[in-house]
Amino acid sequence: MDHQPPPFFKRGPAPLAQLSFYAMLSIALLFVDSRFQTLELLRQGVSLFTHPAQQAAHAPVDFLKNSADYFSSLSRLEDENTRLRRAQLSNAETILRTQQLEAENERLRKLLDVRNRQKVNGRVAQIIYAARDPFSRRVIVDKGQQDKISAGQPVVDDAGIIGQVTRVFPFVSEITLITDKDQAVPVQILRTGQRSVVFGLGNGQLELRYLPANADVQNGDTLVTSGLDGIFPRGLPVARVVHIERDTSYSFARIYCAPMAGVENFGEIMVLDRHEAAQIPEQLKTPAATGNPVAKPGAKRRLKKD
Repeated sequence: MDHQPPPFFKRGPAPLAQLSFYAMLSIALLFVDSRFQTLELLRQGVSLFTHPAQQAAHAPVDFLKNSADYFSSLSRLEDENTRLRRAQLSNAETILRTQQLEAENERLRKLLDVRNRQKVNGRVAQIIYAARDPFSRRVIVDKGQQDKISAGQPVVDDAGIIGQVTRVFPFVSEITLITDKDQAVPVQILRTGQRSVVFGLGNGQLELRYLPANADVQNGDTLVTSGLDGIFPRGLPVARVVHIERDTSYSFARIYCAPMAGVENFGEIMVLDRHEAAQIPEQLKTPAATGNPVAKPGAKRRLKKD
């Protein structure tokens, strides 16, 4: 049974002709577009409508990919933070020890610089602890008779005079600080050259004595060792004047000073070799120049009278 439509219902060319026409048209458009770029504006206009559709189609895939990257990055960062915290804790002791060593090296360099400036010999020592007597200002260092330390040697740090060795044991030594009540150091005012003696008060301060009330002394004056005792080298910083009390009813002024050196700081110090007594003129020699001034109170009293 023939189902083809009657001839009077046919419209347009045959399907094969249409296919051939559109194929030829497509080939022609491709050729013209490749040679003259005539369809570029049309392509850009079509992309304005197709781009949102493309973005919407890729949105689920991008979401899943970004989610996977986010969680993997978060896990990686947590692992890295944990590893860094462990490394920091393991290196904390090393870092702290390095900082301490750097500070100690700086202090040692300053001590060696003091020795070079003063042209004296000495030994670097470490302060171990303070003496148990609460009424004295004394410290114990880790150098003794085996290190050729003897009583009477001066002790300095990078800023100035610390004190004097008063007792020596086989492995340690006792140092009496200049702030001790029984310690006295001959000094002179750097600005004027006037000589006197500075005494410890036992409270971390010093007092410059035996100067008249009208003496030329000002706040801020620097006191250095005069070298008259034959123990402390001449010119080492000792103290700085911080307060002066002048009263006409008294013959002498009360002059309070603060030590230049860190006498209350525990750290590295240098024990200097004693000067030879022959370097001091005969008329300037005192009993303290041939012995231990702290161990002989009588000698110290004679020094005060001088």
